[in-house]
Amino acid sequence: MIYSRFLLRIGCLSSVTVCLIHGVSEAQPLSKPNIIFLMADQQRWDAIGINNPHIKTPNLDRLARQGVLFNQATCQAPMCTPSRNSLMLGLYPSQLGIRSNGSHALGDSNLPCDPIPALLQKAGYQTAGFGKTHWGITDQPIGTRGFETRIVGAKEVGIEIGATQYQDEEDPVGLAAYRKEVANYGPGEEGVPGYLGISSKVPDRDHRDGYVAEKCLEFLDRGMDSTRPLFLYLSFLKPHAGLNAPKRFADLYNINDIPDTEQPPWAEEVDTHLAYSDKTNKFQNDRHKAWREKWSGMTPLERRRTTLYYYANCSWLDDYFGQVLEKLEKAGRLKNALIVFTSDHGEMLGERNYRFTKYCLYESSVRVPVLLSGSVVPEPSRGKIDQRPVELVDLYPTIAKVAGTKQQLSSPGLNLLSDQKHKGSFCEYHDSGAPAYMWRTNKWKLILFSNMPLKDDKTPTGSFRGELYDLENDPNEWKNLYNIQKYQKMREQLKTELLEHLAISFTGFPVGKG
Repeated sequence: MIYSRFLLRIGCLSSVTVCLIHGVSEAQPLSKPNIIFLMADQQRWDAIGINNPHIKTPNLDRLARQGVLFNQATCQAPMCTPSRNSLMLGLYPSQLGIRSNGSHALGDSNLPCDPIPALLQKAGYQTAGFGKTHWGITDQPIGTRGFETRIVGAKEVGIEIGATQYQDEEDPVGLAAYRKEVANYGPGEEGVPGYLGISSKVPDRDHRDGYVAEKCLEFLDRGMDSTRPLFLYLSFLKPHAGLNAPKRFADLYNINDIPDTEQPPWAEEVDTHLAYSDKTNKFQNDRHKAWREKWSGMTPLERRRTTLYYYANCSWLDDYFGQVLEKLEKAGRLKNALIVFTSDHGEMLGERNYRFTKYCLYESSVRVPVLLSGSVVPEPSRGKIDQRPVELVDLYPTIAKVAGTKQQLSSPGLNLLSDQKHKGSFCEYHDSGAPAYMWRTNKWKLILFSNMPLKDDKTPTGSFRGELYDLENDPNEWKNLYNIQKYQKMREQLKTELLEHLAISFTGFPVGKG
């Protein structure tokens, strides 16, 4: 197993104590809080107004002011499929065996535990899911996994047997208009045209996110069951490229107010996990070459336009979130509620010599916004920014606790509404042909990576390399301190913490079947 070999290569383990979350006994369904789960795709931790004065997200900002914002949160993998499976099942990607977007995902019969919607359905909730889950590629049919009402959007996002509606079937003409607008954007809409951005000429409803949002709003008007608590899941595809939000959201911004993206003092990655990825992942490297050729020839004003369109995508989704919350409030569903907002991973947005998308362990890729709001958030926590290390797997035990149900496994996550605390946060990256692992505290980041696939490595430790960054004094992660003698003690301390964390997590649940 990859982790067993990893632990043997890097060093010895010591003991550490960690609290595992256990649910409470079942409560009566009508006494349970409604749980509203709002999610974006590829939204950076700083792409909300409360963290960035250049961006306009008034509805998310209001949730943060009324709740608690976790400003040191990270995902478990900087790509969609492993991150979203990890969030929904409360386990790390390698525990599930789903380590990349190309991993063979888990069929329904191989799930190690109930995903969040199934957990809540069994706890008496009405479960309604709108938008992206990205369970991944499997040779088994995937069902709705606990969602009673399930609207996926376009089938290209994923087919779930039993889903109520798809945009392809209900509005093929509108979806065709959207696809025509983005036809030259490239795979995942992340090619050069996808990041150059435009103000969309397609009606809002013809966008995949617009379709999903309208279906969610229709459900809130006519589909809620007044006899049961509600679990509502609304998950958008943007601000992930393509950057083609409606014009009125681009018009919210003055391009002269948006800063240019700062670039490093070196031209090429050297002895980093990203340098290794550049050598081994031809698809990603070719895309970076194309981005770099285009953006390095732009003026600062031209480069800012990409950032403007990314912000416009964020503002558009925020507007939909506001519409949904307004309907829920009018229906009385927010009087007793937990509201969650997060993203699956971040977006490089032109950093490190004009890189876009994610696929690395640097801050802009792995840090995500996590906020909890609503009446169940304790009064002393409201309006606070919580600086504890937080992971997306923490949302599973948090939601389970609020719903008054039991976890089925020992999860590496902690209840965010308690005073429990991780020593640091963990993330893993496997899309370069060899593993890379991150351990992050508020001040330091350690990255350990192999420069060759483990199956090809015949030496005990020779292929492993490292990166060490002082996040307080080097937030851009431009100065690798790993091999500097002055920082040896800190490097070894972080290694030990990482190994302890993995050993305990994998004792609770070993590698899965993905």
